[in-house]
Amino acid sequence: MFASRPAVHPVEAPPPTDPVEQPTGVLMKDLPGMPGTAGGLGLRVAQFAFAGVALAVMASTNDFPSVSAFCYLVAATILQCLWSFSLAIVDVYALLVKRCLRNRRAVCLFAIGDGITAALTFGAACSSAGITVLIDNDLNICGENHCGSFETATAMAFMSWFALTPSFLLNFWSMASR
Repeated sequence: MFASRPAVHPVEAPPPTDPVEQPTGVLMKDLPGMPGTAGGLGLRVAQFAFAGVALAVMASTNDFPSVSAFCYLVAATILQCLWSFSLAIVDVYALLVKRCLRNRRAVCLFAIGDGITAALTFGAACSSAGITVLIDNDLNICGENHCGSFETATAMAFMSWFALTPSFLLNFWSMASR
């Protein structure tokens, strides 16, 4: 009457210890867009290209230094270009030597750097958009200025931020999930 009831506990198969027996494919932590993947390299190249176009278009006008928001946009896009280019080089290296970039310190550095540059780029794009709307719609002095160039540079800065956001979110998720 006081006999114990048998319990069945499923036993999992131990993971294979031989690297040859490891299943092929992508691990869950190797999401496209993470550092050291082809998707991550693509995002970095897109960030660099959009920020570079924004910088080139804004610097091609001769009256951008007269507005502090446009100077802020130039400074933010310079920082974005440097950050994205340096991490693109790291991604190319990781892809060439087939090295994983899931080191805790590296991922933390990438997440913090992406967060800082994302905040700066977004702030610069928003402030430039506000000044561009002021010049174009409110003051109606677009004929005297380079409004098309200002709008193009602002749009490219937003596109750079849109390409930066997935990188930041993936790095932050990877850092927080450890």
